[in-house]
Formats: sequence, structure tokens, C-alpha cells
Amino acid sequence: MDKITKLENRPLVNKPFVASSYVLDQELKNAVELALQLNQPLLLTGEPGTGKTRLAAYAAHLLSESSNFSEEVLVFNTKTSSRASDLFYSYDALGHFQASNIKGLHANEQKSTGDFVELQALGKAIAYTNLDQLKGLSGKLNVEHPGEAKSYVVLIDEIDKAPRDFTNDILHEIEKLQFQIKELDNLSIQSSEHPENRILIIMTSNSEKNLPDAFLRRCLFYHIEFPDQAKLKEILKAQVGDFLNSKDDVLDMIIKSFINLRSKTPRKKPATAELVAWARMLDSISFEPKSMEDVEKKIVQYVSVLVKTKEDREEVLNKMRITEREQQFA
Repeated sequence: MDKITKLENRPLVNKPFVASSYVLDQELKNAVELALQLNQPLLLTGEPGTGKTRLAAYAAHLLSESSNFSEEVLVFNTKTSSRASDLFYSYDALGHFQASNIKGLHANEQKSTGDFVELQALGKAIAYTNLDQLKGLSGKLNVEHPGEAKSYVVLIDEIDKAPRDFTNDILHEIEKLQFQIKELDNLSIQSSEHPENRILIIMTSNSEKNLPDAFLRRCLFYHIEFPDQAKLKEILKAQVGDFLNSKDDVLDMIIKSFINLRSKTPRKKPATAELVAWARMLDSISFEPKSMEDVEKKIVQYVSVLVKTKEDREEVLNKMRITEREQQFA
């Protein structure tokens, strides 16, 4: 129990992401600006953990400083069962059925279909850019009035998880920023045509399956490459605490050992997210290595932060033990 208590007294390492700490290169910045200018979705690919999802938070943060964009990101987490309508609204059919069968309710207590319709990520963004329309919707469905028109960043995360029909079925809606609610007699909702009220759609894909050509033609595309050593150092300086931030030589050793670890990992190579988590752990213990061997020992100690499969763990630890034996007999 003493060891557990000691661990509980350590400072929190997994801190919430701060949008302003995102490191954005010029090419990706250009892609975001083009998506805004051309009014087209930006499709991002890249290894898991390279910052695709977090770009949306950074974009919203940056845009909110100089325009009427909300700093809130409206997020749709794609599932294997997602339908096109789920991106715009949800309808609680079961709740509606149960409410309709409650006996003894007075006429003014009866709920309408609209009470069971709730706007979702892209549906909210479309509705909230057009307040004149939204005023007329408040009596027809379950929607909150934000008070003023806003522009929004919408994140459609891991869109390649969805069935193939999902991307085909949202082509018109994403291009026109307009959708219909069939449960409310095909009530049509569309975004404002005012140039100040915009929607920036960012989609992420882990390239688990190919997306339809017709869908890709309507998107801008950017692939986030795994960062080089200089970029990794820039990312760490933005993400870790004050102790490691002031130790350039230590950061160099940490990054060099991490790149070496990636070369030894056969299945799921650790990405930027794992490097940041590991570096934060080392920062929390004020890690000051005297050699690369000291850093390698910390890889073994915190290997569960860096590798995520049984096969990778066994392979990495086995190779590191071989290296350690070679050093002993050198």
C-alpha cells in the first residue's frame, strides 16, 4: 500500500490538451485556410496520434481570436453503425413511443415529435449560423437558442469507420450545408448565406478503408507525416513542463531514443501522442540522464506508455535486453 500511496502523491501527468500549444506547420496552415476560402471540408490522414483530431481545437481557438468563430468544436465521433442523418440530428423513437402511450396526460402535457429530435454536430453548426431560421425552429424541435449567430468548426472524427453509404449519402448536404428532418415532414434547415457566418469541416481518417472517389473530389486533402527530429523537439517544448523545456540536451536524447524505439516496434509504432505522454512522465520526476543508457532504462520502466500491443512489448524488450548484454560484454 505504501508504494500505491507514493504513486498517488505524484503530480498529474495526463493534463488536458491546451489548443494554443498545438504546433502547426505552414503547409497544414495553408490547407486550413484553403478549406475556409473554398468552403470545402478538409480531410486529414496520418498515423494515429499525430494530431489530426486536435487540429480542430487549434483551428477553432485561432479563428475565434479574429472572427465570430466559436471556440467550441462541434464533434461527431463516427461509428461503424453511423447513418448519414446521425451527423445532422438524432430522433429518439423509443422515447417518443413511450411518451405517446402514457395515459392520463392532458392535451397541454402531450409532447410533439420535435421534442424528441435533437440536432447533432453538423446540424447544430448549420442551424446556428442562421438565427432568423432558428427562431422559427425553436417551437418545432428540441433546440437551444445561442443568442447570436456564430461560425463553427465541425470535427467528423474517423470517418473511415462508417459504412460506405455514409459518405455517399452526405455529399449533397455537405456541399449545400442543408439537410432535412424526415420525422418533421422533411423540415429543411440550411446555413446562412451571410459571408461572416461560416462552417469549417475537418474530417479525420486512419485510412482503414478507401473512401469513395465522389466524396474525395469534394474535399481538400492533407496527410500529416510523422514529424522529423526538429519538429518533435518543437512539439515537446510546447507540451512538456518547465523542467524538460529548459533541457535541450535531455530533449535531444529523449527524442533520439524514441526514434530508435519506433524502429524496433514492428506492429503499432508509437506516435507523437506516446512521446508527449512519456516526456511528461519524465518531466514529472525531473529526469536528468547522464547518458543514452539512462534514457533506455526509462523506456523499459515506462514501456506501457510507449507500446500498445503484446507483440510490440515483447519485441522491444527483447531487443533492448540483447543491446544491454552486448554493452556488458563490450
